[in-house]
Amino acid sequence: MNTEALAPEPNASGDPNPSLDTQDLPQTAGPLAHDIPIFLVGMMGAGKTTIGRALARVLHREFIDLDHELEARCGVRIPVIFEIEGEQGFRKRECQVLDDCTVQPNLVMATGGGAVLAEENRRALKSRGIVVYLRASVEELYRRTSRDRNRPLLATPDPKATLRGLLEMREPLYESVADVVVDTGTTSVNHLVAQLVERLRQVDKAIDRTAQSRPGNSSASMRADFAASHTEENKPCTP
Repeated sequence: MNTEALAPEPNASGDPNPSLDTQDLPQTAGPLAHDIPIFLVGMMGAGKTTIGRALARVLHREFIDLDHELEARCGVRIPVIFEIEGEQGFRKRECQVLDDCTVQPNLVMATGGGAVLAEENRRALKSRGIVVYLRASVEELYRRTSRDRNRPLLATPDPKATLRGLLEMREPLYESVADVVVDTGTTSVNHLVAQLVERLRQVDKAIDRTAQSRPGNSSASMRADFAASHTEENKPCTP
């Protein structure tokens, strides 16, 4: 059984743990008794993508990484969105994708670290699914993100101090939406997933099932909007 703890992020493919296989994960897990979506929140480097992908496999659910979904819908990488539109533009598009994804049942979704900053996102996460806060220390977060060049907010002279400031500001927001809190630390992915599955089986929560997808949040609409709103040299490539 794989006993490795969460590894530093990322590699060339953007997948922090591409070798993770179902046979390495807890075999006693299985589908939950409901189809309520599960949303993972927490700082960059907390393990949301790694744990989310593993959790989705053992629960036989679809997995979505919100950042990757945003890139797919806009047609460019997140640093490009930051460069062209700034953080405000990025957050606006992040809200669109989150609003669309949170209405999907039987989902495990890893959110971006700053997704909780918008009140509308916090409201959607809290009312539409079970929210898991993956908590980690500044030291662990720095260890996992120190080699990542795809995080615009850490492009500072002192990324560790930046992480500390971001955590101090965001932690109350993570806690305000969380139904379950799990410390990632140096615990193995297997142990974390097994622990999380048992915690999820104990959650009894009624959610709002009236929310529906909006046409403007679709992949085609967002790509067209992004391409149309910028100069020719900044437009994303189209397939």
